[in-house]
Amino acid sequence: MSRQPATTAAGDELVQRYQGIRRHSLALAEGLSAEDCQLQSIPEASPVKWHLAHTSWFFETFILLRLPTPVAAFNPAYAVLFNSYYVGIGPRHARPQRGLLSRPSLEQVLAYREHVDRHLSELLADNQLGADALALVELGLNHEQQHQELLLTDLKHHFSCNPLLPAWRPSGPDPAMPEHNRHAPRRLPLPGGLVEVGHTGAGFCYDNETPRHRVWLEPFALASRNVTNVEYLEFMLDGGYQRPELWLSDGWDAVCEGGWQAPLYWQHGDEGWQVFTLHGPMAMEPAATLSHVSFYEADAFARWAGARLPTEAEWEHAATRSTEVEGLHDEVWQWCNSAYLPYPGFRPAAGAVGEYNGKFMINQMVLRGGSLATPPGHSRPSYRNFFPPWARWQFSGIRLAWDA
Repeated sequence: MSRQPATTAAGDELVQRYQGIRRHSLALAEGLSAEDCQLQSIPEASPVKWHLAHTSWFFETFILLRLPTPVAAFNPAYAVLFNSYYVGIGPRHARPQRGLLSRPSLEQVLAYREHVDRHLSELLADNQLGADALALVELGLNHEQQHQELLLTDLKHHFSCNPLLPAWRPSGPDPAMPEHNRHAPRRLPLPGGLVEVGHTGAGFCYDNETPRHRVWLEPFALASRNVTNVEYLEFMLDGGYQRPELWLSDGWDAVCEGGWQAPLYWQHGDEGWQVFTLHGPMAMEPAATLSHVSFYEADAFARWAGARLPTEAEWEHAATRSTEVEGLHDEVWQWCNSAYLPYPGFRPAAGAVGEYNGKFMINQMVLRGGSLATPPGHSRPSYRNFFPPWARWQFSGIRLAWDA
């Protein structure tokens, strides 16, 4: 007797969302050659092909291979090649050498994705997954959306290293160039007091957003919008990169060692400042939102401007309280003056999946919000992004804060 699918409205919705998110990853790679998908310009950035394979590895490793009757591995060697940092799973191919993986081919990676999608779509449609597995599907979908943003971020850096300065797309909206800043910045006063931060419990969140807890805030003010290119240019023209008194010690070392004179992707030529974008080089738009600066640069600019960076608790409090704050989730990630540390009472999940966030809670700074490269609906006020303070290749910018 043939088995009849026991679909429900919720199951249908999850299948559609799963397939939609998976298709979007392929859409981002559409038009790229196999050579484009092989590039790795810096150890911190991964090839497009690796992103497409790793996100499939996640679903295969944590769901398909752990079923009561496991789905046979597509290729056992992929367990090592596309494991990112899950020590509990087993050996991993070295991250700085992902660009050396000419095999498997892009065609084989796409076949791997089709294999995973076919099996997981059938399981979801037939309601064959229990609550724990469904929670892992939800985690895997959000994980894939993170890699969609990383795919664009990394590809932009890969292309910027080519003297031909190739474009990802010839035209259309560019996630790398936020274009709107509609008003002069205002200081929005916000009351202090005992406030709650962290995920409220409604909908998905990562474990690092929990538990919700109370934080005491002194009264403060937050800028109504993010810093623009022309505002940062004023800092540069005032000798910002030549004045050690503006910089943290590690930041000044980064400036000297890296020869930093401007944000990443800025170049000065006969026609003035240009910015490399996913559409290739373009004239720097003065009113556009500044992007691709490190925490060190953000902190130095804030000090030069007579301001400071917000803490992550201040940022979240403002995001949930004020309706006048613009560009929180759709322009650039905003650096916060908060180290990436566990919340009081935080406990990582048991097993290898618990390595997702907790073990990175050292030597990182928090960013809040989202960027134009962040998939719609992926971010939320409690979302905690994190990168080392020297990182510049991410879509990161500056929002100022002041003591009351």
